[in-house]
Amino acid sequence: MTLFDDLGADVPIRGLPGRVVSLVPALTETVETTTPGRLAGATDYCAHPSTLDVTRVGGSKYPKVDRILDLRPDLVLANSEENRPEDVERLRANGIPVWVMRAPDTVPHALASLRRLLTQAFGAYEPDWLVAAEERWREVPAVHSRAVVPVWRKPWVILGRDTFGGDVLRRLGVQVVYGEHPDRYPRPKLDELRSWFAEGLADLLVLPDEPYEFTAGDGPESFPGVRYVLVSGRYLTWYGPSLLAAHRELSTALGAGER
Repeated sequence: MTLFDDLGADVPIRGLPGRVVSLVPALTETVETTTPGRLAGATDYCAHPSTLDVTRVGGSKYPKVDRILDLRPDLVLANSEENRPEDVERLRANGIPVWVMRAPDTVPHALASLRRLLTQAFGAYEPDWLVAAEERWREVPAVHSRAVVPVWRKPWVILGRDTFGGDVLRRLGVQVVYGEHPDRYPRPKLDELRSWFAEGLADLLVLPDEPYEFTAGDGPESFPGVRYVLVSGRYLTWYGPSLLAAHRELSTALGAGER
């Protein structure tokens, strides 16, 4: 049967896929949790579930395509932001169906995309975790904090407009101050970042532990006197079953900012 991925490309799979390679950690967790035993390969960064025992195929940005081809997968899962188009095209040129998920800009968009992937490509029933996550993340409360949210340093890279992580925070009452920036991931200078706090336009610094691993000793020292919180990057940026724990853990973290 021929399905269509989020970008409108054909995904000509033959029946339900029994050998799947995932190039996206969040999709790896989603598939293994919902339809266990289908994965034959995953990236080196696919750390969840912790019991996953499959062939590793390198990183998301630079996967070992030859290793993927050797696995003869029925389906490869990719993401429009995390994976390179040239790798997707090489796989397709070798006859491998690839489902590319569009990088979601909101929690509802992510869950809707996952529902379509799981029910159409995998023939799975709507999972309970997905229904529960939709319910848990439905509300958008009033803003109580305005935050600068770096995801990298040297250079500084910040959450900007239309990002999944930004929507996660907004649904917990935290507004990303770069939310109106033309770029999804602006690269401002440190002086500009500090100016948000100096001018009273931001009151919270949110520091995740991935993709850059910010710690109490690496990040906060650049913003003296600014209230900050250290959060799980997985809870901030992964879509899938982890969204259930993410709501609880991030709510607790954001309500207990450090100084």
